[in-house]
Amino acid sequence: MESFESLGLSESTLKTLKRKGYEEPTSIQAKTIPVILEGKRDIVGQAQTGTGKTAAFGLPIVELLSGKSKAVQALVLTPTRELAIQVAEEINSLKGSKKLSIVPIYGGQSIDQQLRSLRKGIDVVVGTPGRVIDHLERRSLILDSISFLVLDEADEMLNMGFIDEVKKILDRTNPDKRTMLFSATMPKEIMAIARKYMGEYDVFEVQKGQLTVSLTDQIYFEVSPSDKFEALCRIIDIEEEFYGLVFCRTKNDVDTIANRLIERGYDADGLHGDLSQGQREKILSKFKRRMINILVATDVAARGIDVNDLTHVINFALPQDPESYVHRIGRTGRAGKEGTAITFITPSEYRKLQYIKRSAKTDIRKAKIPRVKEVIKAKKQRIKSDLSAIIKSDLQEEYLKMSRGFLEKYPAEEVVSALLQYSFQDELDASSYTEIAEAVVDKTGTTRLFVAQGKKDGLTPRRLISFIKEKCDIRTEKIKLIQILDKFSFVTLPFNEAEVLLSHFKKRKKGSAPLVSEAKMRKKK
Repeated sequence: MESFESLGLSESTLKTLKRKGYEEPTSIQAKTIPVILEGKRDIVGQAQTGTGKTAAFGLPIVELLSGKSKAVQALVLTPTRELAIQVAEEINSLKGSKKLSIVPIYGGQSIDQQLRSLRKGIDVVVGTPGRVIDHLERRSLILDSISFLVLDEADEMLNMGFIDEVKKILDRTNPDKRTMLFSATMPKEIMAIARKYMGEYDVFEVQKGQLTVSLTDQIYFEVSPSDKFEALCRIIDIEEEFYGLVFCRTKNDVDTIANRLIERGYDADGLHGDLSQGQREKILSKFKRRMINILVATDVAARGIDVNDLTHVINFALPQDPESYVHRIGRTGRAGKEGTAITFITPSEYRKLQYIKRSAKTDIRKAKIPRVKEVIKAKKQRIKSDLSAIIKSDLQEEYLKMSRGFLEKYPAEEVVSALLQYSFQDELDASSYTEIAEAVVDKTGTTRLFVAQGKKDGLTPRRLISFIKEKCDIRTEKIKLIQILDKFSFVTLPFNEAEVLLSHFKKRKKGSAPLVSEAKMRKKK
């Protein structure tokens, strides 16, 4: 198993990765980072969205740039402004204490603001093709001494009609730069760019596995971050026999959640990458023998766990990508038995959940967190069942004698009531649960969609509105901010209406590009 330490990264970068909770490189990171750090060849990487491509090129760039140059040292081209913002934010989070300036430039943002930033000096520019060309023509962006050029999601730039702009930008860069091209698919036009504009390059391919969902009931709860732990306890308590994995994002989260569960009296333990092999085996042994029924773990630590008959997998933190989600929930529902997968989402994660649902082609239904009185009712029912089972079995003579002694002095219902209170008072105390406020998940925001037709296809705002109304019965007032360009267009819709339109175009001929797709729009505030 690869580690970040084995890739040749510096100690300061490793500390930054640890603070971010990264435990293990993804496949594309493990393959490309050492080659980029060696500084000899260009890179062509084929990998899907969600496989860690940004860190695959961002980490080496952070490592190799000095931060002392007044000229732009690296350019990252992205197909959309939303991705430009995302990539810039990610690289900024990877630089740690290193003095590097990383700025996104894109259409729709104030050109004056971008000009001021460029005059001050930027080390890494993350931009969209149109706005980069705009700055090149203004001479506000000079690329003749850059060290790195990255084409991120090159096939999307091709699909969106930016290939000529990309070539124009490449012609304005110096020949001795290092070039990295990342793309989910490799059509001939993309490989033609690699052959013409890149030097000697290595090709690294990460195949995307088929996402299949097991026999699992999938549920999500909308909950604020501060109420997640309380929600977890209620879910555990309402189940008759809970036996499951709780997934957290970082090692610190694993320790915190596991310790809080233990303090509340649950049979739980935590598993993460800082544990020795001996500790890991001991904890897994306890879990397999059901000496503990709750195992809190990170994705990396849970790999290789072979435990059957799990009743639950709980995503305490939403996984990073659809592949991780499917891998997690695949641990329930084995041997033909149905398991339950529960995912907590915070108000800001609704869109990411929808993306996971579409990519995994699965239904994750919304449910309400059990109320306190429902949990107490379930506990009382289990107590009745357990006591009935004891009564029906062979009662021990020692306890029968004690029972007769009590019944000689007190009425039977008072004796039973006292015993229940003595045994279960704490467990049935409703005040031990704290209130959970209902999280308000904003589904009223908007998202921008890419339409693979433009003026050259005869598309107009009126025709696009009529098309959307006809195909999906979406009201005109819901359709916002239409932008018709030569080869493609954009339209902005509320989240729910966008889901309807995207669902309509899910079924298409194999190998053909979708007419309507997401433009990777971040939620508008």
